[in-house]
Amino acid sequence: MVTAIADPVRRHILTMLRDEPLSAGDIARRFVISRPAISRHLRVLRESGLVRDELVGRQRIYHLDPGPLAPLVGWLAGLAGTDRWERHLDALETEVYRTRRERRSRGPAGHRREHTA
Repeated sequence: MVTAIADPVRRHILTMLRDEPLSAGDIARRFVISRPAISRHLRVLRESGLVRDELVGRQRIYHLDPGPLAPLVGWLAGLAGTDRWERHLDALETEVYRTRRERRSRGPAGHRREHTA
């Protein structure tokens, strides 16, 4: 699958299919390369499981299937430390709320409010 997304043309095809299913002809019209070259790219994407096709009349309509990308997305997130940053940001958010709560309880100019009964 990594080989399938290594090519910029195939990545662009995946991006187009993210927005809507397209026929091979519609995809080919958006590129300056030959239609047979687009067909080869679509075959690689289909064999990798990233796209699926259905025959509608005489046209093949291609659909994105992002399922096979899930393990790669998870691996990249771990590599980039996304989980670690989310934990740090959650801790920062908690600290900001705690600080705001303490400031409100002290009142204006940092003085403690007197509670009278």
